Amino acid sequence: MLSWDDFRYVRAISEARSLSGAAVALGVNHSTVFRRLAQVENQLGSRLFERSRGGYELTPCGEEMVRLAERMADDIVTFERKVTGHDLRPSGELRVTTNDTVLVYLLSPILAGFRRAYPEIVLDVVVSNEALNLSKRDADVALRATDKPPDALIGRRVAGIAWAAYGRAETETTRFDPAVDARRFNWIGFGETLSTLKAAKWLREHVDEDRIVYRLNTVLGLAEAAAADVGLALIPCFIGEVTPGLARLTPPDPSLETGLWILTHPDLRQTARIRAFMDFVAAEIAQRRKLIECLL
Repeated sequence: MLSWDDFRYVRAISEARSLSGAAVALGVNHSTVFRRLAQVENQLGSRLFERSRGGYELTPCGEEMVRLAERMADDIVTFERKVTGHDLRPSGELRVTTNDTVLVYLLSPILAGFRRAYPEIVLDVVVSNEALNLSKRDADVALRATDKPPDALIGRRVAGIAWAAYGRAETETTRFDPAVDARRFNWIGFGETLSTLKAAKWLREHVDEDRIVYRLNTVLGLAEAAAADVGLALIPCFIGEVTPGLARLTPPDPSLETGLWILTHPDLRQTARIRAFMDFVAAEIAQRRKLIECLL
C-alpha cells in the first residue's frame, strides 16, 4: 500500500519540478528522492513524471496522485487544528506571525513578558509582511495592521494605529500645514509593495513625485531615515514618538489610521496556549494604546 510519505514525495517533485528541489523541500538528499520515486512508480506500474527541458512534468497518472495528495494534506491540517484545540493547559509550541515593524517597535517586550508568564510555551515567530494562511497552519496567531481582517479568522481589534508627519527635530515648524507646505519639502515614500497603504495614497495626493527622494518597501526604517534628515515621512506614532531626533509636525491624521488586530483560526480558539497568548497580548497592548493611538 502507498503511504502518506509516498504522496508527499510525489507532490514535492511536482512543485519543485526537479529531484534536487524536492530534496531541499523535504530535507533529504537527492538519492533518497530518486529512490522513493522509482519505488512508487514500480509499485503502481505506471510512470508519474516525464523528464523534459523544463524539468519533471506530471503524467496523467501523476496529476491524479498530486490532486489526491493535496486533498490528503488539507484533511491532515484540518484534523491537526481540531485535535490541537482540545489541549488543556498552556504549553507546547505556538507559531506567531506579524510584520517587522510591529515586532521591532511594539511586540518584542510583550513576547518576552509572555515567555516569563508561560515558560512552557515555546514561541516560533514568523516575520512576514505577507498574510500567512492560518487555515493551513502557516501560523497559529497573527498580529496584523489591517482594516479588513479575513472573514475566515476570528479575533479582536486591539488598537488603532495612528499616523502623523514627522521630520528631523531641528527642522520642526510649529506652523506646518500639510495642505500648503507638503510640496515644499522632500519626502520619504513607499515602494511598490506598499502602494496600497493609506499613507502612500496620501503622498500621491499631496506631494509631487519629484519630491519623493527615498523609498522603502517596509515601514521599518522610515523613522531612522527621517531622523537622518533624508526627508519628511508619514510614520506610525508608536514609532515616531520614541525615535530620537524626530519631531511630530502634524496631529495624527484620522484618515490614515489602521486597525491592529490579533487573529486566529476558529478551530484553534479554545486551545489553552492560544487563549493565553491572545488575552496576554491584548492586555499588554491596551496598556500601550495611548502611544499607539497618539493620545499622549
